[in-house]
Amino acid sequence: MTARTLDRLAGEPLWAQLLADLRRRLERDEFGVAFPGELALVAEYGVSRHTVREAVRRLRDEGLVIAGRGRTPRRAEPAEIEQPLGEIFSLFSAVEATGQVQRSVVRTLDVRADGVVAARLGLEESTPLVHLERLRFADADPLAVDRVWLPERLAAPLLDVDFSRTALYTVYAARCGVRVTGGSERVRAVVPNEAERELLGIGAGVAAFAIDRLGCAGELPVEWRQTLVRADRFSVTARFSARDGYRMGGGI
Repeated sequence: MTARTLDRLAGEPLWAQLLADLRRRLERDEFGVAFPGELALVAEYGVSRHTVREAVRRLRDEGLVIAGRGRTPRRAEPAEIEQPLGEIFSLFSAVEATGQVQRSVVRTLDVRADGVVAARLGLEESTPLVHLERLRFADADPLAVDRVWLPERLAAPLLDVDFSRTALYTVYAARCGVRVTGGSERVRAVVPNEAERELLGIGAGVAAFAIDRLGCAGELPVEWRQTLVRADRFSVTARFSARDGYRMGGGI
């Protein structure tokens, strides 16, 4: 079955066939500019307004389109994740605050030496580090590739943690007694390479934010983190006033 062609001899109701076809077209991003109005769908598919209304109602219930009485339906856009500068920020909490489910696929959790990262943590280059790499999702959509290094002498109890639905800072404090209280962060715009685009499920025209963070417990460096996050789903915000100017700092 293709768009504009429904099988009236099939046992499946027309609204169900229309619903399935509209889902497919949404997945292919055919309605990037605007979702068709009710009358446009009636004309395109040659069905009744009742059939169109039932299909659109179900798309609305699934959260795929937004429609109200007397208003043209429009495609529902994924909620944007915001990072407020100047605060200790948790991507886990920020995603869940939008009503989406944050989950992760753990790609690496091991102990290794990395001289460059160790130096950034103020450690001798051969110091063992716990390394955690996750592909992080907001609902079903990839959102970020997150790579973290922690001193093994502090973070060894994390090696048996299931990080698929766990906030790192929460278990770092609970299991290791290490609470990240501040640090420094750099955010820059980058063009992801092909492998990174494949992981994040984005096309060549979508940029990303690269976020480098040094997390500290008091004055002690306890975390080095590099996060690559989709720029079409993420924004950085700051507060300012005439008296204080911009308040910037903090991080993911």
